[in-house]
Amino acid sequence: MLLAAIPSPTQGVWHLGPMPIRAYAFCIIGGILVAAWLTERRYVQRGGRPGVINQIATWGVPFGIVGARLYHVATSWQPYFGPGGSPIRALYIWEGGMGVWGAIAFGALGAWIGAKRAGVALPPLADAAAPGILLAQGIGRLGNWFNNEVYGGPTDLPWALTIHEWDQDAGRAVIGSDGLPVVLGTFHPAFLYELLWTFAAAAVVIWADRRFRLGHGRAFGLYVVLYTLGRLWIEALRIDTANTILGLRLNIWTSLIVGLGAAALTLWSARRHPGREDLSSASAPSCTPPPADAGSGRTAAG
Repeated sequence: MLLAAIPSPTQGVWHLGPMPIRAYAFCIIGGILVAAWLTERRYVQRGGRPGVINQIATWGVPFGIVGARLYHVATSWQPYFGPGGSPIRALYIWEGGMGVWGAIAFGALGAWIGAKRAGVALPPLADAAAPGILLAQGIGRLGNWFNNEVYGGPTDLPWALTIHEWDQDAGRAVIGSDGLPVVLGTFHPAFLYELLWTFAAAAVVIWADRRFRLGHGRAFGLYVVLYTLGRLWIEALRIDTANTILGLRLNIWTSLIVGLGAAALTLWSARRHPGREDLSSASAPSCTPPPADAGSGRTAAG
């Protein structure tokens, strides 16, 4: 059974001298780079000014990372602030634990600040960024694979995932008395389900954006709706410890509320602002003529 399962890494941290090299961090960075590249490409294709996305990213990315960690700590506070918890570990983002809802909320706040400073509107930026964010989320999930986390219940399906007992401090699998990594069993690869779902959702958003010329935040709204639909059933598979409300994991309730809200706002946007924004004129450099000459009443020549 174990030979037929998907293997998991037995190590997620390597050391280059005193410097730890963490696979989780590289996956997050890789996702951010892919998202920035695709967003820049899509924004320019929509008529936006080249280079704006890099300006926005300097605000959106740090805010998003902080928000992701804050959401995780706030919704899974017991290991940090509960009995026997270690508050300082709330700062250890390299150990895993990043909440996508915090990343979206705080990332949007940072992007709004960046957009205001760059003098551009936020909704077209969000529409351009939607599929890239989905790809970034999927790539980031590979970090969970290296950390042997985010998996569902036991299974012996051909795509079952081998999970090792994990030493979080060492960043590697626990070694048994036989000198081999300790295997807990084979489980549903929830991280892989989400990766595949986000990649498929990104393709749908790109297709729908081209087919229906989505604008005024509707491509971003479609991203949120598609992601929350997938998160509902993927979250229900997970067996890691999580806080619950009325017997359901907190992230399931969050997905329901956010998804319904995004659907309503997307429909409202379609009725209120049909079509897509024209960014070509708004993004072009100013060509305001010089002031008229007071004596002749003609435009002054320079």
